[in-house]
Amino acid sequence: MTLVNTTLRFLMPAVLAVMLLSPVLSRAQARPEQTDRPINAATRTAIIESVLTRLNDSYIFPDVAAQMERAIRARMRRDEYDRITSSAALAQTLTSHLREVNNDRHLEVLYRYDPIPVSTGRRQPTPEQLERAHRFAVSVNFGFERIDRLEGNIGYLRIDGFIPADVGGETAVAAMNFLAYTDALIFDLRESAGGGDPSMIVFLSSYLFGSEPVHLSDLYWREGNRTQQHWTLSYVQGRRYVGKAVYILTSRRTFSAGEEFAYNLQALGRATVIGEPTGGGANPGREFRINEHFEMFIPTGRAINPITRTNWAGSGVRPDIEVSETQALKTAHLVALRILLREATDERSRERIRSTIERVESQP
Repeated sequence: MTLVNTTLRFLMPAVLAVMLLSPVLSRAQARPEQTDRPINAATRTAIIESVLTRLNDSYIFPDVAAQMERAIRARMRRDEYDRITSSAALAQTLTSHLREVNNDRHLEVLYRYDPIPVSTGRRQPTPEQLERAHRFAVSVNFGFERIDRLEGNIGYLRIDGFIPADVGGETAVAAMNFLAYTDALIFDLRESAGGGDPSMIVFLSSYLFGSEPVHLSDLYWREGNRTQQHWTLSYVQGRRYVGKAVYILTSRRTFSAGEEFAYNLQALGRATVIGEPTGGGANPGREFRINEHFEMFIPTGRAINPITRTNWAGSGVRPDIEVSETQALKTAHLVALRILLREATDERSRERIRSTIERVESQP
């Protein structure tokens, strides 16, 4: 059984973790506005205490969790939360105050109008949930928004979300095979704001290297004090994209999995990042129930790049060529063409590339 033909019953863990239990795709879907609920002093205090307990129990950096608790308790002593009578406002305020300590963009307190079910451990998906998740993945074409061949034989692939490879692998294979004979490749991650699954990062990255596995990244998890290593695959379906330039477009919205894809390839010297600094979400985790209407996403793991020995948390991925997001595609297109012009071996090819450069330069 090949990866792309794996049936849905084998996809349960990946689909659930990415589509149902985490905010990975929630940014891509724009969270619906929640009807607010009034909150009294006793409930407000209980929520804050539960948030602090969850942080100390699960946050990837125990010492930072302790700093966050001290900061929140100092605000409590100053009665800063006493005037908050809105559930939505409390969630937003706590998120802001927690992030002030560590600027962890994944850390978030969330209010839900509809009751949040009590979970005994990690939730397993029902068939209905799994089918709903799969329908959503299909509706967004598994995160692959647009594919094109630009002037001068430059490949272009826009990815808005990194669906698990078990689910979106067939589409990924088709995309990479379509682009296989282009002379350079642009990945557009400017709208990749919802994050995604590391397996698709590994899957796509494998096309950009030879068959010898390359160490892409590590994920350290506080629970179990364990580290997961991510390496490229020794086998891909179709032609590998090696020996040719790769460019990645970013914006300030680029977040989480999109950032990891860019950061990994930049650190390995395999891609040139062009655009704006990214959002800065590097620590994966999951949602924890606080009470019937509050939950929080807590980073329980930490990305560690094997080359830099750190990650992009807070700072974001810094572009090699920093331009506004509106100029990123044209800039990458021209950079790719000028390199091809420099490498051209005959005058006929050089003249053709010069003409293409002139046309691209004249475009708005």
